[in-house]
Amino acid sequence: MGKANKIKSDLEDITELVEIIQVLKDVADTKFHELATRKDRFARFGESFVEYFRMISLSAVRHPLVSNDNPKTAILGVTSEAGFMGDLNAKTIRHIVAEKERTPDGFLIIVGRKGAERLKNLEPNMKTFVNIDEVGLYETAIQIKDYLIDEIMSDRMGRVKVVYPWSKTFNLQKPRTVKILPCDELLTKQAEFVDAIESVIQESDPIDIIGFLADMWLVCRLYEIMHDTSISEAAAQSQQLEASVQRMKKDKKGIAGAFAKAKKGDIDKSMREVFTSRMMTRR
Repeated sequence: MGKANKIKSDLEDITELVEIIQVLKDVADTKFHELATRKDRFARFGESFVEYFRMISLSAVRHPLVSNDNPKTAILGVTSEAGFMGDLNAKTIRHIVAEKERTPDGFLIIVGRKGAERLKNLEPNMKTFVNIDEVGLYETAIQIKDYLIDEIMSDRMGRVKVVYPWSKTFNLQKPRTVKILPCDELLTKQAEFVDAIESVIQESDPIDIIGFLADMWLVCRLYEIMHDTSISEAAAQSQQLEASVQRMKKDKKGIAGAFAKAKKGDIDKSMREVFTSRMMTRR
């Protein structure tokens, strides 16, 4: 059964591949739902942050992180280093390039090795942050925060936009653009929620307070963006793997049919050979 044995080997191989890819898809599904359920902690942080503003009025304070006239804008592009992310990364990179073209004073800062490799010819000397898995999401957010604050406080730039992959639903991922600096929305929220408390002791200078608050808010916002990127990764991986599983199941069905046909052909051939051999023996 030479031909049937060869096809059987192919059938066993594709069966094992389907099982492996199905396991990877299940892992991606679990990761998506686990990360999505942890999103509420960012909302809780925001509520606690706003509560602080009820105690003290800081709306008259000017700080480079919350009020800045420097038009030079950093476009912080966040791309994924995970596998099975080619399509979503390509969309995000196109969105980053389009955002740069719309921003006359814009320059790139790229997060993720794949994005850095794709955009290095567009802006060879751009700042990059790579090896996200090794460094960690929160640690990467801290590194980005420190760099952005240093650049703004040195007056080398005044604004920051972030382009990153965002999962609107499990089945819909798309690039999203948000402004994170200057974070003037902090003072807007403070003006809305401040209470008329007459006796508040300020042990620190108000500009130091608003600088500390902006620092804390920025790292939380960047970490949330990195978290959203991970959610998009899991959803995109799940969809890519599901498509692969369906294609391979279709191929498996075809190979199984070919195996049954080859097996029948080999049996028929063996029977003909036995019949012919017996006829020749009788002669």
